[in-house]
Amino acid sequence: MKIVVLDGYTLNPGDLSWDDIAKHGELTVYNRTPYNNEAIIKAIGEAEIVYTNKTPLPKEVLEQVSTVKFIGVLATGYNVVDIEVAKSKGILVTNVPAYSTESVAQFTMALLLEMCHNIGNHNTAVQNGDWIKSKDFCFWNSPLIELEGKTLGIIGFGQIGQAVAKVAQAFGLKILVNSRTVKPEFESGTLKFVDVDTLFKNSDIISLHCPLFKSTKGIINSSNIEKMKYGVKIINTARGGLVVETDLVQALNSGKVSGAALDVVSTEPMVKDSPLLKAKNCIITPHIAWAPKEARTRLMNITVKNLEAYLSGKPINVVNN
Repeated sequence: MKIVVLDGYTLNPGDLSWDDIAKHGELTVYNRTPYNNEAIIKAIGEAEIVYTNKTPLPKEVLEQVSTVKFIGVLATGYNVVDIEVAKSKGILVTNVPAYSTESVAQFTMALLLEMCHNIGNHNTAVQNGDWIKSKDFCFWNSPLIELEGKTLGIIGFGQIGQAVAKVAQAFGLKILVNSRTVKPEFESGTLKFVDVDTLFKNSDIISLHCPLFKSTKGIINSSNIEKMKYGVKIINTARGGLVVETDLVQALNSGKVSGAALDVVSTEPMVKDSPLLKAKNCIITPHIAWAPKEARTRLMNITVKNLEAYLSGKPINVVNN
């Protein structure tokens, strides 16, 4: 059995092992495959098992790879695969849920705390000699913000949203949640489920943790930003497509949004003419919330379990039943 990994480098740049997958067949790992159909079809060849993280597998590819029986997405989101076409061709598609919950929740809070304290900028100022030159025993070059008593709006309340809420409550934040499913067991004096307009109106910080669906695409747009508090802060560690970037840039430059912290953007890798690069008070990181070794190890372990379950005839984490 031939097994192909189309873009293995981001999951495993060399600090993990493919051995538990390799023992099930003849394994070929490509660090990267160009995002064009011809190159992808060539890389797949006669493989029965194909793994992809972000390399697209659209209809045009799936119709040309007759040997493929199983596609493993090396991520939670699986929109890179045309799952309906895969289903019609009898190709099973699996994903890897819940591997990065702790890492993304931690990173979300790191972004929030950076917006509150600008630690990086203050360290740079000290390294540049500003503290040595200071007339006072301390100084700060941007406003410092205390989180206690402020309101965090969380859009999307899966495992990551829940983990963020738990950590945020420890900082004394009040939580407003908007989710497709209301979960009364989480409601308390500090956490309430609300409609999205109520969340926009009352939140000091808004953090996105929802999937990218038609209903959520561009949910951060000029119309919804108008509903928000003046000076609101926005965090996105979910999907770049949730934000209309030109609208966010305008709001940042006007001060309506006082800060944004984005680990994802609409086009990745980022393009050099992205309007976000010219926005005020905008922190951008290169889609790394998911990437601590601990999280990638969990991803690899679940990937192996998905394959073994498929080979045993009892597949798990199937997204195109």
